[in-house]
Amino acid sequence: MPVLTRRSFLKAGSFAAVAGLGVIGGDSFLWEPNHPKLLQRELWLERLPGAWDGLRVVQLSDIHYDPHFSVVPLRKAVDIINPLNPDLVLITGDFVTTSAFSHPRHGHPAAAEAEPCSVLLQQIKSRLGIFASLGNHDASADPVRISEILSARGITVLRNGSQVLEEQGSRLWLAGIDDILDGDPDLDKTLEKIPHDECAILMAHEPDFALQVAKKPVDLQLSGHSHGGQVRFPLVGAVVLPHLAHRFPMGLYKLGNLTLYTNIGLGTINLPIRWNCPPEITLFTLRSGKPA
Repeated sequence: MPVLTRRSFLKAGSFAAVAGLGVIGGDSFLWEPNHPKLLQRELWLERLPGAWDGLRVVQLSDIHYDPHFSVVPLRKAVDIINPLNPDLVLITGDFVTTSAFSHPRHGHPAAAEAEPCSVLLQQIKSRLGIFASLGNHDASADPVRISEILSARGITVLRNGSQVLEEQGSRLWLAGIDDILDGDPDLDKTLEKIPHDECAILMAHEPDFALQVAKKPVDLQLSGHSHGGQVRFPLVGAVVLPHLAHRFPMGLYKLGNLTLYTNIGLGTINLPIRWNCPPEITLFTLRSGKPA
């Protein structure tokens, strides 16, 4: 039997560490960012009319379209979503990506990426349509152009506005606020048409804005923005999170009468990597009343 010396032990340990990092690196770059996960959740909303009980809502967020990286999980997302036969699809912003040096509203070339992105999104089948709000990258590129591109493909963009849906004489409101960080958000204007006693779902890109929304008669806020940090370590969680995504970085929260869900998104920014934080497609089944 060969003798295990200190030098050979350290050499073997170093090799194992490098190999481990190689596996993690390969997974975070080649595998995980390209394989979105479907998460299914049942959400109980007390003010949801009985006629809307069982509504199937798909949420997507933070696509950050580019022709090389995020296009892969987006194509796979379309293939995952359509067999689900959703009633409604809601997309909570950041269709494109701008750099930190972009100047808001100066017609950044990144806005052009909304066109191929919208072509893929148009392939999603939804009984009641596809609705969207914009994110900070959209607002920093060209929010008007991006909204026009999406609208031309049948995607309704709500910027400080709302739209009512009717089912069997019962109403459900959808609202979308302009981006909190780089847009012109106006929560009062966004909600002004919604009766205080009717159920409302708000799309707001930044999840921590829920601290303000919780003061209003809104039942459900859907957000994104955080990416879940993209890289999450066991016991530690995300090392880096963007502004207005520290309080509620991922998953489900309850703030008084407001239910908040933060989707960790499809795409990536800065580096095309994800580790322990795969791209997300969320399917909600909405239920009327309180859980048993």
